[in-house]
Amino acid sequence: GNALLPRCSSLQALVLALVLCRQGGSGKYKSQALASLLSHTHSASIIPIHPFEYSILPTKMPPAATGLSLKPNIGVYTNPKHDLWISEAEPTAESVSAGSDLKPGEVTVAIRSTGICGSDVHFWHAGCIGPMIVEGDHILGHESAGDVIAVHPSVTSLKVGDRVAVEPNIICNACEPCLTGHYNGCENVAFLSTPPVPGLLRRYVNHPAVWCHKIGDMSYENGSLLEPLSVALAGMQRAKMQLGDAVLVCGAGPIGLVTLLCCAAGGASPLVITDISESRLAFAKELCPRVITHKIEPGSAEDTAKAIVKAFNGVEPALTMECTGVESSISAAIWATKFGGKVFIIGVGKNEINIPFMRASVREVDIQLQYRYSNTWPRAIRLVESGVIDLSRLVTHRFPLEDALKAFETSADPKSGAIKVQIQSFD
Repeated sequence: GNALLPRCSSLQALVLALVLCRQGGSGKYKSQALASLLSHTHSASIIPIHPFEYSILPTKMPPAATGLSLKPNIGVYTNPKHDLWISEAEPTAESVSAGSDLKPGEVTVAIRSTGICGSDVHFWHAGCIGPMIVEGDHILGHESAGDVIAVHPSVTSLKVGDRVAVEPNIICNACEPCLTGHYNGCENVAFLSTPPVPGLLRRYVNHPAVWCHKIGDMSYENGSLLEPLSVALAGMQRAKMQLGDAVLVCGAGPIGLVTLLCCAAGGASPLVITDISESRLAFAKELCPRVITHKIEPGSAEDTAKAIVKAFNGVEPALTMECTGVESSISAAIWATKFGGKVFIIGVGKNEINIPFMRASVREVDIQLQYRYSNTWPRAIRLVESGVIDLSRLVTHRFPLEDALKAFETSADPKSGAIKVQIQSFD
């Protein structure tokens, strides 16, 4: 098909590209056809709707205008010097009110609730997570929900007033991971809050409509928690936990607790969660009364594993969901997991770690890792809407956007007792 495009008119190229995109052909030829189409015609633009789907729209279509009277847009910033401050952010209130900055396929979301993730605190304190380095003024935040307040005329899936959760990525729709449905591996992804892409801790954000998921009358707090729930669901899907599996969850932070809820809903039994904090383990017990809690004490990975198995009443876990990324915890998980079992690592850690390789080898322990998520948000919404997963108790502290610095200090302080801190803006 691509070989024909140089000899086609713009209209013929348009039709041929649509056929390739909608009805078949390899990802390679779809991408080539789209590239050729762009070189043949300037009267249309290709708007990504979803992996494998495109909409071809006039480039001169006027943007929507809201006409709203809005407060100034502000955002929460950090930088390589580890400063944290609030300042003006894009898009401006004036451009939002006029709809002048909206691109085809985009909507403007008034952000109502944003959760502070451990990665946000890490970017602030350490300035990097592995190869992801803060190199300039950088807006944090990627767990958000809010209201649609402006819609580009090209968007038909959303309208002003819709409540949405924002999936914080923009993908290329052209690389192999995108074209095979694994868009979390997009080679050209713009993931909001990962440097240099600004995050969602702002009053207003322009974002592709395809990545704004309707949440109906779900609370904004729960809507913003769909992001960490998606992390846990991605792990559950790939770990392939089965009903009745003995499951160990390492770490009772927000991701560990959401993973605990997912494992409990999936029928894990027995179910054990570990942490070094007694207060977090007590919170886990309140969240899931049937879970067995185990406090990690100083010691070798092998001794820690023996104590964990004892907490299981002698049953070795078939699956360990490791949610800390800490070397000692990963090592203990490998020692504890049964022959032929799996250690699934959700947590993010150092660039390089040491693990008990021979223990994993002679016990045939599979070690699997995860990077973000893909195709999880609709499932996450259904689980929360139906009450299968109850996220409502995870938010322990709430701050207005103007008090975001205090919110970050609370989230970073182990003595605060915070589980999930949210920053909210309802004006």
